[in-house]
Amino acid sequence: MRHRSKTVKLQRDKAHRESLLRNLSASLIEHRQIRTTLAKAKALRPYVEKLVTLGKKDTLHSRRRALSLLGSNQLAQRSMKTLFEEIAPASKDRQGGYLRIIKLGQRASDSAPMALIEFVDVIVPTEEAAVEAEA
Repeated sequence: MRHRSKTVKLQRDKAHRESLLRNLSASLIEHRQIRTTLAKAKALRPYVEKLVTLGKKDTLHSRRRALSLLGSNQLAQRSMKTLFEEIAPASKDRQGGYLRIIKLGQRASDSAPMALIEFVDVIVPTEEAAVEAEA
């Protein structure tokens, strides 16, 4: 029986799976959207939605909990700042469902189902906007 077996293991051990989710969530927060396999996107969605809920509270305790979920490297530090300053305020009126998963079809090399996971309320920065901001 599969009672209380909710965790999607992604054919990895616990440490590797936690590291994968940390890196994917930090990349998603930094770039606002990422292209990954459908299974990874489905496993990533609840992880990042909990982070956005923490970001909406914006207390010292929620910042420390978010940092423990994201890790302590430089990418995690930048993504935590982005989460609390840009992404969470953009989602303040939404009561969940901060992410969308768009199926993209199969990858050419191994036919793995691919998906695009992105934030619903946050505007995705483009390279043109970055060039204009620098000028």
